[in-house]
Amino acid sequence: MTTPRGLTAEDLTIGERTDIGSYTPSMAEIIQFAEQWDPQLFHIDVEVAEAGYFGGIIGSGLHSLSIFQRLSVLNLYREWEVIAGRRIHDIQFTTPLRPGVTVQGSVTVEAVVATHPERALVTTRGELHTADGGSILTIVADSYVRRRQAAPAPLGR
Repeated sequence: MTTPRGLTAEDLTIGERTDIGSYTPSMAEIIQFAEQWDPQLFHIDVEVAEAGYFGGIIGSGLHSLSIFQRLSVLNLYREWEVIAGRRIHDIQFTTPLRPGVTVQGSVTVEAVVATHPERALVTTRGELHTADGGSILTIVADSYVRRRQAAPAPLGR
């Protein structure tokens, strides 16, 4: 096994919350994302959106999730020895993503369970919210993170 370059499962603290930064989506970005990935009219047509339930263009839930993922990777997961994502338990879209509104994110480590000599399953709870505390989304997810002490590889591998 190579020497870890970042934080291993043993370095993570249950209950530790990390702010992962902020991002402000523009109207053009919200529409462009939705045109490609979620072309519902309330995401891409200003007139339809203004007459609709939300009173204007809103970002796709997938766009909110993508913003959260980018902030998580750039400001936290790059520091961890992440092997791969495993499962998303729950995603809740609580308030629409609005153009020009800055969102901020955080990730809290909820559990670290050794599942193999080389890896642990790390459960995190994430949140994307507005500056005034309004929640945009919450997510609970599992990822495999490399352990510091790996058992020797079997012969013939």
